[in-house]
Amino acid sequence: MEPLCTFYLENYFLAVDALRVQEVLRHHPLTEVPLAPPTVRGLMNLRGQIVPVLDLRSRFGFSPMPAGRKAFNVLLRQPDGLVSFSVDRVADVIEVPAEEFEPIPETLQGEGRRLLKGAYKLDKRLLLVLDADRAMDVASY
Repeated sequence: MEPLCTFYLENYFLAVDALRVQEVLRHHPLTEVPLAPPTVRGLMNLRGQIVPVLDLRSRFGFSPMPAGRKAFNVLLRQPDGLVSFSVDRVADVIEVPAEEFEPIPETLQGEGRRLLKGAYKLDKRLLLVLDADRAMDVASY
């Protein structure tokens, strides 16, 4: 079984490897970074540690989050430290059988397609697995 941390962007149900997730936070104050790409929402001071926050809505080519709504942060560990993905809302940690992993459906198009690894067909919906390393690669954007 593969543990996945799930969340939503628009109507898409997405996941990352739960073993890479340090924690999930509600909206957190950010410091803007002048001249940064639009994907970089800012920097978060997390208990003295500076964490870059990447806007997955921007990475997927979605419009900015509507005014008044607050994003959630999914903090992932990587060798250089933490990186936060700004997402619409978080869901649960679920376990899925690794053997049921499938390629990305051909019907799924758009900028976000290249950020995905594949999918799982759940009972009532499709779970898209994010390639977190590719999503963090701001230079390729």
